[in-house]
Amino acid sequence: MDTQEPDGNDCRAKASDIPQGGWIDRVPMPAVRPYLRLVRLDRPIGTWLLLLPCWWSLALAASVPVLPVKPGWPDPWLLALFALGALVMRGAGCTVNDIADRDFDKRVARTAGRPIASGQISVRRAVAFLALQLGAGLLILLQLNLFTIILGASSLALVALYPFAKRVTYWPQLVLGLTFNWGALMGYASIHGGLAPAAVALYGAGVLWTLGYDTIYAHQDKEDDILVGIKSTAIKFGASTQGWLIGFYGGTTALLALTGWLAQLHPAYYAGLGLGALHLAWQVRSVDLDDAKICLQRFKSNRDFGLIVFAAIIAGSVLGG
Repeated sequence: MDTQEPDGNDCRAKASDIPQGGWIDRVPMPAVRPYLRLVRLDRPIGTWLLLLPCWWSLALAASVPVLPVKPGWPDPWLLALFALGALVMRGAGCTVNDIADRDFDKRVARTAGRPIASGQISVRRAVAFLALQLGAGLLILLQLNLFTIILGASSLALVALYPFAKRVTYWPQLVLGLTFNWGALMGYASIHGGLAPAAVALYGAGVLWTLGYDTIYAHQDKEDDILVGIKSTAIKFGASTQGWLIGFYGGTTALLALTGWLAQLHPAYYAGLGLGALHLAWQVRSVDLDDAKICLQRFKSNRDFGLIVFAAIIAGSVLGG
């Protein structure tokens, strides 16, 4: 019987959050692979979670009948433009985060293989790559009206702040929520050139939603985070996390209901919102906060919740138009 201890590198590979044997490993140019991994191109859930509040907002804006497109339907061009913007800016956010966290990432099994932490990409090259991504993001932003350009540019302060929040507060998930849901304001502004109470309520719903799903996500790393000195809501809440999740997701549902009322959406919206609320309840009831695999699965399932809400807003807008 082989009693040899497993190699440390093998253990780290198994614990890593980087998918092995995926399409990135088949990219013909090996030099490109670390950059594709840096922007998490093989893990699209982050892009979805950044994009969906944008799409919610575009669908909400379409309920106001002053559009150059069919009343009640979001503009396909803007849906595509925001999708591209979310892809680019999610990658930029990952790059900022990995530059700032490179020393922490080396000490956490799940993140030790990330391109900057593992030395596959130098900090200098990562900064140059970040500048390229931000330039692409600016070109996309310039396709929108002046108010939305200013609004979008103002979010960069939050993007820069987030990687450092976990060093000083147990609430970095709140900073992430404020950052990741900025699109809930921008989508509406891109059509109407300003904001409305319904868009602000939608933004608040997104912030609470992020507090919920990212607390679940943070439970994957709580032991390592304690060792290296990183703070999170997962560590702060501990055994009481499920009660907090009920509060966050309950607040999300309440603010989404308020959004529908302020926008005078058709009752079909509330039927869809009810399905979304059931999905969130399932997450809270079924998650095992001590099982990293289940935490990741429940975290990823939030794409489905976001799509349910998106469809509900469209239904409420179209049928109410």
